[in-house]
Amino acid sequence: MNKARGLLAASVISVQNSCFIYPACQSCFSRLVLNPKRFNCPKCGCTGEAKDAGYRYRLSLKIADTNDLFDITVFGSCLDPFFGVTAGNLQRCIEDFNQLSGETNRDASPRVLVEAVETCFIGKRFIFGV
Repeated sequence: MNKARGLLAASVISVQNSCFIYPACQSCFSRLVLNPKRFNCPKCGCTGEAKDAGYRYRLSLKIADTNDLFDITVFGSCLDPFFGVTAGNLQRCIEDFNQLSGETNRDASPRVLVEAVETCFIGKRFIFGV
């Protein structure tokens, strides 16, 4: 595999996922398995109380430059400026919203959030580090 890194100027064609936040292991950044009281990391074995789980951004995009289409995933705190809050704070807002609206799917993002993300990203040009 080529380990060369570079920059790619491209426009966002679509947002590929509707869940932009995931519970992340603070050691290895893998997705945590959550149950009502505890979390565990299947990759490194970290465990803890569910209320102490950290969250991280994960935004999957379809992008295009002048020649090609690409699927790209942007992770982590580089998305904080676009969302205006950390992933953990946004997760708390989503949970509060879901509780008020009666949504039982803990991972569900409100449709208005999905639409806002699409509005902010689709059609815009960014420089991606790849």
